[in-house]
Amino acid sequence: MDPVEQDILRRKDEIISEVNAIFKVNMKITDWDVPEADDTLAGKMILDIMQEALDGLKVRFEEGEFKGY
Repeated sequence: MDPVEQDILRRKDEIISEVNAIFKVNMKITDWDVPEADDTLAGKMILDIMQEALDGLKVRFEEGEFKGY
């Protein structure tokens, strides 16, 4: 296995944990800001925004923005 693959796979759980943490903190912020927040709506909207960010990041990556990063 390639050293890059080994490194990324070694950190896989950490990466997943960080993504989950971003979601959870945004859910908490919504609950703080909107006392009777609809958690289903909030969760869906946050996931949609996170997906939009990932899609944009993927485009930038495919365009070579991160080469030699």
